[in-house]
Amino acid sequence: MPAPESRRVRLSTGLDYHLLEWGQSDAALEHTVVMVHGFLDLCWSFQDCIEAGLAGRFHVIAPDMRGHGDSDRIGAGGYYHFMDYLADLDSLVEQLGRQHVSLVGHSMGGSIAAYFAGTWPGRVTRLALLEGSGPPEDSTAVPDQVRHWVDACRRARSREPRSYDSVEAAAARLRQNDAGLDEALSLRLAEHGTTRGEDGRLRFKHDPLHLTRGPYPFQLDVARSFWQRIACPVLLVEGSESPFRALDRSKEFPGARRAVIDGAGHMMQRHRPAELARLLAEFLSGHDEPPQPG
Repeated sequence: MPAPESRRVRLSTGLDYHLLEWGQSDAALEHTVVMVHGFLDLCWSFQDCIEAGLAGRFHVIAPDMRGHGDSDRIGAGGYYHFMDYLADLDSLVEQLGRQHVSLVGHSMGGSIAAYFAGTWPGRVTRLALLEGSGPPEDSTAVPDQVRHWVDACRRARSREPRSYDSVEAAAARLRQNDAGLDEALSLRLAEHGTTRGEDGRLRFKHDPLHLTRGPYPFQLDVARSFWQRIACPVLLVEGSESPFRALDRSKEFPGARRAVIDGAGHMMQRHRPAELARLLAEFLSGHDEPPQPG
């Protein structure tokens, strides 16, 4: 399997995005699949899945979302408001999308992809959400959350991020947060996902501001207003060992197909990349099973 091309793209939002791309030079691949990663993740997390069954069949793009991996962080005084990701994705699809564009989103990336498909339903051919229907609904009063947000941002800007003396130590940290992550992949992700500072120590590339809760609590009614406008086929994928399986919102996507990957946790693209690739390839090609009632 040829290695992906790693490159940067200037978006209309003013940020430079880093992305991995498969099939850039193959004009016969008219179906673009955009893989949108989740919270504190990066594009390389999808590599094994893409190369197990999507590359060569589709034109595939896996970006680092703003403030993650090697994509730009926001400027001084800014913040990562959720809808900013949609503006970035709009520019990315406009520049790189081909005749057909489908979205695959994991976790936070699933929320981004679903909101995009509800905002521009005519632009999305198929939508796959990998445990990507949002977090539990938040009942925190908005004024209280705003106060917590301001305080948390102040602390994040003044505090030195956690550092590591080696790639192995950073990889161990990844495995601590993901019990299903094997050592070889953790080392590869730690190598791509860290940068060495002037003090010689490694730090993860994501902006520390991502570790703060935003000012707007998740509200199901708001999310539903986007989901109800989705016009394309939808695939909902869950990991059999994931705690997020209890958060079943399949009824919010009438006619969507559901699938469970045995032995996978929430980070299913890391735990069972080949099984996930098979599901996605069938669905994105239109060869999946008939939709099941939600």
